[in-house]
Amino acid sequence: MTDKKDLFMNALCGGKTARTPVWFMRQAGRCDPAYRRLRQECGLTLEELFRSPELAAEISLLPLKWGVDAVIFFQDILTILEGMGAFFRFSPGPVLENPESFLLEEGLLHSCYVWETMPFVARTFALIREEVGTEVPLLGFAGAPLTLLSFLSEGKSPSAELPALRRLMKEDPGRVDALLDLLTTMTIDYLSYQFASGVDAVQLFESCANLFSREEYRRFALPSQQRIFAALKRKGPAILFSRLDKRSVTLEDLAEAGSDVLSLPACYSIAEARACLGADLVVQGNVDNYLTADGTREEILQAVEQCLSEGESRGHILNLGHGVLPHTPLKNLVDIIECARNFRVRR
Repeated sequence: MTDKKDLFMNALCGGKTARTPVWFMRQAGRCDPAYRRLRQECGLTLEELFRSPELAAEISLLPLKWGVDAVIFFQDILTILEGMGAFFRFSPGPVLENPESFLLEEGLLHSCYVWETMPFVARTFALIREEVGTEVPLLGFAGAPLTLLSFLSEGKSPSAELPALRRLMKEDPGRVDALLDLLTTMTIDYLSYQFASGVDAVQLFESCANLFSREEYRRFALPSQQRIFAALKRKGPAILFSRLDKRSVTLEDLAEAGSDVLSLPACYSIAEARACLGADLVVQGNVDNYLTADGTREEILQAVEQCLSEGESRGHILNLGHGVLPHTPLKNLVDIIECARNFRVRR
């Protein structure tokens, strides 16, 4: 293996590294002018882009020009739902017709065979590998079941109220459990499919964690996470990211999921996470994505150096506390990468 892959996989496994590897959630697309040009030139909708292996692979590889240490494939957390009967179109955000019917009608949301319903996923991975060989680590991902159910319940990016889902949680929690059980089984199949297709690690996105109380999170999110990470134990490293804007869910709650790596939201520092969960905790993150978009260069680099210092180049992958915001100047991401490449921890 080459330096990039050795570096990244060593960090994922908790080892000491000569420098801290770096990648960004939502690095494929969003703020990259090259991505915007490609979107304009190809004329495809976002859902069509996801299903075009050639273009999805090309977009996935764009951030390598900035100097990131890993590629995450260009896709959406909602992709799996199409094969299960719920097709989201993007206009520009995700839109699903008759969302409440998927909550209430038995059998409308169903299992599927991921190899048959999403062949473009394996083909995208194959094309990426053709380009970079084994020189660069390749990441897969999926949305966590409660997050997927949140999108299903509203048919769009969920609001904080989640009226349909919360009503069902109160009136028929057994139905919620049945839907989460189905989504959990399919997520395990989907991530296993990604490992079989050649990814080196995967990340589970609990992107709607910030919409739930701690009680709701522990009751409806955590059991699915635990099942998924237990099922993936012998397949490869798995990362948990739970989006939190405030400390409504504790570090102990996050750790209970059983992931190999904890991707920290910005509201928790690496230092306090390791003080709470153990010095050997493998972490990812966690420079604030709003600061990355709107801060001065000095403010951003100060935050990056603080993060790198706390990570100690030991079981640490540098990332943001959430995904890259669309208005983020690309130069800010390049500055973060250069800072990580030049920063050395005093042993």
